[in-house]
Amino acid sequence: MGRARGGPSPRPGPLWAWLVLGAGIPAMLASPGNQVNLLDSRTVMGDLGWIAYPKNGWEEIGEVDENYAPIHTYQVCKVMEQNQNNWLLTSWVSNEGASRIFIELKFTLRDCNSLPGGLGTCKETFNVYYFESDDEDGRNIKENQYVKIDTIAADESFTELDLGDRVMKLNTEVRDVGPLSKKGFYLAFQDVGACIALVSVRVYYKKCPSVVRNLALFPDTITGADSSQLLEVSGSCVNHSVTDEPPKMHCSAEGEWLVPIGKCMCKAGFEEKNSTCQAPSPVTNVKKGKIAKNSISLSWQEPDRPNGIILEYEIKYFEKDQETSYTIIKSKETTITADGLKPASTYVFQIRARTAAGYGVFSRRFEFETIPVSVAASSDQSQIPIIAVSVTVGVILLAVVIGFLLSGSCCECGCGRASSLCAVAHPSLIWRCGYSKAKQDPEEEKMHFHNGHIKLPGVRTYIDPHTYEDPNQAVHEFAKEIEASCITIERVIGAGEFGEVCSGRLKLPGKREFPVAIKTLKVGYTEKQRRDFLGEASIMGQFDHPNIIHLEGVVTKSKPVMIVTEYMENGSLDTFLKKNDGQFTVIQLVGMLRGIASGMKYLSDMGYVHRDLAARNILINSNLVCKVSDFGLSRVLEDDPEAAYTTRGGKIPIRWTAPEAIAFRKFTSASDVWSYGIVMWEVVSYGERPYWEMTNQDVIKAVEEGYRLPSPMDCPAALYQLMLDCWQKDRNSRPKFEEIVSMLDKLIRNPSSLKTLVNASSRVSNLLVEHGPLGTGAYRSVGEWLEAIKMGRYTEIFMENGYSSMDAVAQVTLE
Repeated sequence: MGRARGGPSPRPGPLWAWLVLGAGIPAMLASPGNQVNLLDSRTVMGDLGWIAYPKNGWEEIGEVDENYAPIHTYQVCKVMEQNQNNWLLTSWVSNEGASRIFIELKFTLRDCNSLPGGLGTCKETFNVYYFESDDEDGRNIKENQYVKIDTIAADESFTELDLGDRVMKLNTEVRDVGPLSKKGFYLAFQDVGACIALVSVRVYYKKCPSVVRNLALFPDTITGADSSQLLEVSGSCVNHSVTDEPPKMHCSAEGEWLVPIGKCMCKAGFEEKNSTCQAPSPVTNVKKGKIAKNSISLSWQEPDRPNGIILEYEIKYFEKDQETSYTIIKSKETTITADGLKPASTYVFQIRARTAAGYGVFSRRFEFETIPVSVAASSDQSQIPIIAVSVTVGVILLAVVIGFLLSGSCCECGCGRASSLCAVAHPSLIWRCGYSKAKQDPEEEKMHFHNGHIKLPGVRTYIDPHTYEDPNQAVHEFAKEIEASCITIERVIGAGEFGEVCSGRLKLPGKREFPVAIKTLKVGYTEKQRRDFLGEASIMGQFDHPNIIHLEGVVTKSKPVMIVTEYMENGSLDTFLKKNDGQFTVIQLVGMLRGIASGMKYLSDMGYVHRDLAARNILINSNLVCKVSDFGLSRVLEDDPEAAYTTRGGKIPIRWTAPEAIAFRKFTSASDVWSYGIVMWEVVSYGERPYWEMTNQDVIKAVEEGYRLPSPMDCPAALYQLMLDCWQKDRNSRPKFEEIVSMLDKLIRNPSSLKTLVNASSRVSNLLVEHGPLGTGAYRSVGEWLEAIKMGRYTEIFMENGYSSMDAVAQVTLE
């Protein structure tokens, strides 16, 4: 055992013999790549140069870790003596330019209750201090000049029994200090009467490590002084790449690169040579389609390694042996038809793809031959009998169908594909489809089939993006593509499932700049993540309503991929209400609810079921206008693992979901109405958590047996009755969103109807006691009832105040 730096060691005794455990101390682990050590006591081979004051306080013990590497351990155990004030001062530590540093302490501490005689002066904590200095001359300052960082307590303390088992319960605590303004600092550890061993001290700062992103090099960057600060860093283009404006990224306080803006592009001629400029691999699978005397149709598959989003294809073709004279066609699709060709001639085709990194190499040569004139003519002649037969059969079939309809079998016309046949047989019934032949213009006579869906004129219907074979087609059909150069990202305001959520500004050509919210897709995404991310835009882009969050557009042709929406200044409704508890009039709250109901009526009319309607998914702007949001196809419902109940079909937000949707996954507009009732409760209670601390299983059981949330404090009776209507077990008995909007409009026009509150004296007895499994009637004692509603800890309070029977509980009033 080594000699203590602070003076001669006292004879080892049972109070601190636990320190000499040698191999029980674990070896040091390497620091993460974004951490830079300024001090690590376990890597210093020589003298640390630390000073103990007084000298008989902290002692240095020579130890080895499990790999038998020497380490520095300091211990103090003066629990037998009164008024302890033992200081251990480190040597001067340079902060290397960092303005925020972290201190990691590993230590063991003895449980005072395990000491002989139960010493009343024993402590189970110690204190950590620091003092800033530009040089090494500041260590001998007075104690009161040090700044306290924190009081450190142990999560695990050891006892006498642990000594026999040679168990060392090692605690790890991390604290941060900042902002620092000088070149370095000293640390000090103060003991006031504990039995403690300081096994290691590591001081470090965080950085965003050097990285190449979007062909730009971003250097090592030390993080900022504030825990929420983002540092904007400009990158420099790598060799053989250029840009008009330096790309930027943001270094987070945790040492992570976030929110890339802009990029470099490969110089001409370096697309295939530079591996940070990775162009698409060649197209390999080309198939011929229809071939005529003057045209050839081709189709192909995307390259095996697209290395990004395919922006377009370039098709080069020429007559065989005439390579110097060729034609180029550009296409965003994977099919083309080359026309204007010579009959009976062989043509050579080559195809290449282009991404943001540039064009890939051309495919190998594919040769196809047009049909000779004589063959084409004979083919045309041979089609005449076939066409004649087809027309004849068609006429016969039409006559049979009309005869069948006229016979009375089609007694009522419905809407859909059959309506045009019904029109022939029963013109008088066409009004049932809301479809008048006389009022149509020629364009409206056409029935459009859109991706497997019938689109009737004048009717807006939600189209599920999942029905598209190519999800990119849905995105570009419903969402406008925005040039990344039109977007300015200003700051990160949150984190989504797929990446960061930022605020910024959008400047479209010919329009004024305005604020927007920007969801970004994190780097390294999979193709499925990209589809799910853009799926929300494919849904949102179909909606146009003042109470639905408005989609401005998407960025898909450059990275990062973004979804751009209108900016809602006050954020999510639940957080906003919690911050402004009790600050709004009842009319204002009803106005918020009316806006949400109006948005949901619009969605319901379009045939869209939200499935996750909750206050957290409502956004609110500076004018207190509420808008329904979160149309993601793959949502993280809540951070709390109990908030989502997993079934075979995925995750369900139990506290907001109707019973039939939980039990049978029967999601309809009626189940959205149930969720709306929960949102009403959230709004009136200013963001209270539905069902409080009850578990999901308790909520499911309680609701199934008839329990409903009690009225929030000071809730108008009319609003609570509407909540109860929304929570009808029979979904057909719940009001429609159209009816809810109408009811709320009446309340707003007649404010006096909101003055009648839920009766305070019956609030508990009627709503807690009489509703199903949480009612008092099912329980024999007050304690049993309180345990059932997860309030067992209040049993003694109830008893002390005279509520010792269920009859007494039933008389509980708000007062």
